[in-house]
Amino acid sequence: MITQPAIQGADAELISASWSQPEAFAELFDRYSAMLYRYVSKRLGPEPAEDLVGETFLVAFSRRKSYDLGYPDARPWLFGILTRLMARHHRTEAARYRALRRAPVDLDVESPADRVAAGATARAAGPALAGALAALPARDRDVLLLIAWGDLTYEEVAQALDIPIGTVRSRLNRGRRKVRAALGDTNPMLRGQE
Repeated sequence: MITQPAIQGADAELISASWSQPEAFAELFDRYSAMLYRYVSKRLGPEPAEDLVGETFLVAFSRRKSYDLGYPDARPWLFGILTRLMARHHRTEAARYRALRRAPVDLDVESPADRVAAGATARAAGPALAGALAALPARDRDVLLLIAWGDLTYEEVAQALDIPIGTVRSRLNRGRRKVRAALGDTNPMLRGQE
């Protein structure tokens, strides 16, 4: 059996190629599934993460012909699908933050560097950060966490959530302000360095 080599290139090229070669879409899974998994694990915990990532790619595959090929990077599109799927789990997320507020636990992260950073942040911010995240409206929390944990730019968040960039900026500003206020107007990343 002769196997074709994986198609390399921009995500838009992979999506376009998948219209006639559906197996090309698997490269997007290889590129982004771990990133999406880490993001949803931080927000909802590891239990629903695998299912939501799988569902994200099923939805993306079924909608691949409607993807705007003008966007070479599919990350915002995938994060947008994932965020909409996660909206069904908003109660789970709020309960997770309430539980973290009561008893901080290790955030499920992949690499040793992520574990060190998450551990330092969790110890520094403690339950107050979890409480602040739980208190945020979902739309503000989505923007804040897509930027902080998803590593998306303002433009990518706007694309992912299908909102104007000005809305991204205002929601991020509001979310940051509320989190800072809940933390006593301090930056938990700077604690211990003062």
